[in-house]
Amino acid sequence: MARTKKTKDLTGIRPRGTRYQVRVFTGYDQDTGNPVMVTRSAGTEDEAIEIRDRLRAEVRDHKTSKTNATLDQLLDEWLRSHEVAKATASSYTLLARNFIRPVLGEKSLTRLMQLGPKVYEDLAAELKRCRRRCRKTKTRVDHRVTKPHECDARCRPHVCKPLAVSSVRQVHAVLSGALNAAVRWGWISFNPVEAARKPRAPRPQPQPPTSEEAARIINKAWEQDEGWGMLVWLVMVTGMRRGELVALRPSRVLFNHSEAGEHDCVKHSCRAIIEVRTNLVKVDGVLSEKDTKSHQMRRISVDSTTTGLLVDHIAGIEKRRRELDSPAADDVFLFSYSPAHDRPCDADGLTHRYSRMTAGLKIATHLHALRHYSATELITAGVDLRTVAGRLGHGGGGTTTLRVYAAWVPEADAQAAELMAARMPSRPVVDGE
Repeated sequence: MARTKKTKDLTGIRPRGTRYQVRVFTGYDQDTGNPVMVTRSAGTEDEAIEIRDRLRAEVRDHKTSKTNATLDQLLDEWLRSHEVAKATASSYTLLARNFIRPVLGEKSLTRLMQLGPKVYEDLAAELKRCRRRCRKTKTRVDHRVTKPHECDARCRPHVCKPLAVSSVRQVHAVLSGALNAAVRWGWISFNPVEAARKPRAPRPQPQPPTSEEAARIINKAWEQDEGWGMLVWLVMVTGMRRGELVALRPSRVLFNHSEAGEHDCVKHSCRAIIEVRTNLVKVDGVLSEKDTKSHQMRRISVDSTTTGLLVDHIAGIEKRRRELDSPAADDVFLFSYSPAHDRPCDADGLTHRYSRMTAGLKIATHLHALRHYSATELITAGVDLRTVAGRLGHGGGGTTTLRVYAAWVPEADAQAAELMAARMPSRPVVDGE
C-alpha cells in the first residue's frame, strides 16, 4: 500500500511571484481596532514555514507590537505629549531628527523588539566615531552646498567628528523615554532599549583659571569698559550661570546699608543680597524667561567691595535712563548693550566676547570656567559644600558641586600633605644613627 505524502501546513503563507509572503496575526490595534499583521518574505515554502512558526512563537511570548506604528510615529506622539521645558523639548526634537529618525525611524516597533539591544549599541558606537555615521571612505567629500555644483577649495575631504558622549547619552534617553511610553500605552510589551548598554558619562575635568590668570582676566575686563568689568567680576564672586546673569534686574539686588544716605559701603562693611529668580534661554531663535535650572529661587550674599560696585553700577543705569527721559521701571536689566537697559545682553554674545578677550591674554579658558573658579576657591578656603552648592544653585547637598566643579588644587593638596605629616608619630631612632 502506497504511503500517503503528508500535506504541508501553509496557513498564513501565500505565493507572491517567485517568493512567498508570510502573514501572522498579532492582535487588534488599540486605536483603530484594525487587525495587526506581521509580514515577512521567504524564497521557499520550507523557509516560509520556518519564519511563520518563529513569528507565532514571538506572538505567544509577547515579543511583537500591538500596533503597526513605526518609531517615527511613536516619536511624534511622545514628543507631543512629553511634558518638559521648552529648551529640553527642542533638544529632544533635534536629537531625534538628526540621529535617530534617519537610522531607525522607518522601522516598525515589532521589528525593533526583534532586533534587540544591539542595534542601539551599534548606533551609539557609530555616533561616538562620527556624528554623520560615515563608512570610513577616504573619498568622501563634505560639500558646501547640496545641489549640483563645481567643487572648489570650500569642498574639502570629510573629517570624522564624533558626537559628544553627553549627546550620545541624550540620544539613548530619547529612545528609552519614547519606548517606555509605548509600554505604558500598551503598544509593546517591553522596552528593548533597557537591555542596551548606556554610554558611560565622561568624568568631569573642570579647569578653572588660576588666581594669577583670574587677576589678569578681571583687570582686562575693567580696562575694556565698566559694564563688562562689572559683569565678569560678578560671575567670579557668585558663580552665576550666564542665563541667570543676563536675566538679572537691579530690583533683584537688595541692599542692606549700615547707614542712611551716601557713604562708603566698603568702609562700613555693607552687604548686598542678589536674588536669582529666573533664567533667560533662547529656544528655536526665540528668547524666553523661565525658572532657574534647579527650578527654585536662591539668594547670594556678596561682600562689601562688590556691594559698592553694584551701587555705582545701578546708579549709572539710573543716570543714563534719566538722560534719555526713560520712565521709571522695575523690569530693566542689570547688564545690557542698550543705553536704556530695556533689553538683555545676548548670552552667546557674552561667551564669544569673553573668549576673544582671554584669547588675547593667551589664556585657554571659557566663561563657564569662572563658575568652576568660584566653586574651587570657596572649597579651598574651607567653605562647607552645602553653602557652596547653595550659592551655585545645586541640589543634592553638594554632591554635584564636589563631583563637577571642585577642581584639583595643588596648593590645597600640599597643605593636606603637611597636615598629615604633622599627625604622624615620631620616627623611631635606630641604634647607630
